[in-house]
Amino acid sequence: MSTHLTRRLLQLYVGLALYGVSSGLLVRAGLGLEPWGVLHQGLAKHTGLSIGVVSIIVGAAVLLLWIPLRQRPGLGTVSNVFAIGVFMDGTLAVVPDVRGLLAQVPLTAAAIVCNGVATGLYISARFGPGPRDGLMTGLHRATGRSIRLVRTSLEVVVVATGFLLGGSLGVGTVLYALAIGPLAQFFLRVFAIPAGDPGPAPAAPAPVRGAAGPEPAPERAILPR
Repeated sequence: MSTHLTRRLLQLYVGLALYGVSSGLLVRAGLGLEPWGVLHQGLAKHTGLSIGVVSIIVGAAVLLLWIPLRQRPGLGTVSNVFAIGVFMDGTLAVVPDVRGLLAQVPLTAAAIVCNGVATGLYISARFGPGPRDGLMTGLHRATGRSIRLVRTSLEVVVVATGFLLGGSLGVGTVLYALAIGPLAQFFLRVFAIPAGDPGPAPAAPAPVRGAAGPEPAPERAILPR
């Protein structure tokens, strides 16, 4: 196995693991989850399943929606479905709930930064977008609507549904939406694989979930979940 491929695989799986850890920390901080996390938590409350297992099931279901959209998954896409949920449940098993704003605020901030690092790591590995982002770009191509409009519409539906089911929506959700775009852009540059690195062409770019601001440029548009 080449050094370049080893690095890409390492970035992929370290990134996915950190993504799951950061999602678990947001749950324990208790100030609000990322948009899809709100839905996962709401479904978990009504099914009796762990939030990580729900994340895996939702990811697999969303991946099935790629079929009519003619999206092609990559190793990163399939790995995303399982790895994030597993590491999220693992984090929840060892980290207790945090009480009091003096602890909740720093933990929320740390989780969001960790999520940005994770995003930069696994997207830069170039093994394909996550199922939810692939759905967004697929709908963008199928409908002709802007990525920004498709992303916003989907996430409004996801957040509203999750909130109605009892998911945690709060200041952490807002902070995530405002911060994840700039953080992802920064860490994509930090962990970028050199352009001369051989490897398969990246899958169609997907938008950064929850990122605020104008439609993302290609370098910061891919995100796994």
